[in-house]
Amino acid sequence: MNPYFDSFVQWQMRRLKDTGKIVKDKRYTVYSPLDDQPCADHDRASGEGVLPQDYTLIKMEVLPPFPLKLKALEGRRVFLAAATLRPETMYGQTNAWVLPGGKYGAFEVNGADDVFILTERAALNLAYQGFSKTPKQPSCLVELTGYDLIGLPLKSPLSFNKVIYALPLLTILTDKGTGIVTSVPSDAPDDYMALWALKAKPAFREKYGVRDEWVVPFEIVPIINIPELGDRAAEKVCLDLKIKSQNEKEKLAEAKRLTYLKGFTDGTMLVGEYAGMKVQEAKPLLRDQAHSDR
Repeated sequence: MNPYFDSFVQWQMRRLKDTGKIVKDKRYTVYSPLDDQPCADHDRASGEGVLPQDYTLIKMEVLPPFPLKLKALEGRRVFLAAATLRPETMYGQTNAWVLPGGKYGAFEVNGADDVFILTERAALNLAYQGFSKTPKQPSCLVELTGYDLIGLPLKSPLSFNKVIYALPLLTILTDKGTGIVTSVPSDAPDDYMALWALKAKPAFREKYGVRDEWVVPFEIVPIINIPELGDRAAEKVCLDLKIKSQNEKEKLAEAKRLTYLKGFTDGTMLVGEYAGMKVQEAKPLLRDQAHSDR
């Protein structure tokens, strides 16, 4: 080591710090809990190129009276916490989706008496972002399954429906997002087909204990107008592609690509304080608004 060069570097770093050119702070990054440090590309045996994904967390408040499984949480604000990439569509929520056999938990969040219901994986992720009473350690108050959540009445921000319900969806991936999914059938083909199937199949509703009033009265809420696709884009694309079932994954993937791409690039908001604004302009504003309301 060259002591002269070492001294120069130390002086330079101190000088830059004193003038505010460099700071020590937090940033979003891929992190290794095992090593307790950031995990850059060259540190990984696999997963090179993977970057943090920026989701907006939608807090859907569970309305009283609480079911027996949640009685221990009475007196606290309890939320189903869903991760979304499309906060601008939350006006059109008709329900939330949960995986019946999925494993969930009610986790304490730092500050207030808020409790988030989501997967343990998502709670751990949030704990490393400062959303837990004990840093890096999620605190689970109640262990739950998706069956415990079906039928919960919810109040969701922005939604035109004052009360929506948690309903079963068998295709949810619990290793992605929070395991809780918002449903906007006007602009999400998967949601449109899933809601249509639930409405059309009384036997399926009966199997999962879904009451008619939780699903049958809810209709598509037009929120975005897209040239050539109109204000019920998911429905039109599903009809155009002749999609008959939730199991037609390739067709649904194409339907999703079309509606999301055209919605973002060409869509115009029809509702809310940003009505008349292009979706690509309104989206960051609504995302920032959701973050400020947390």
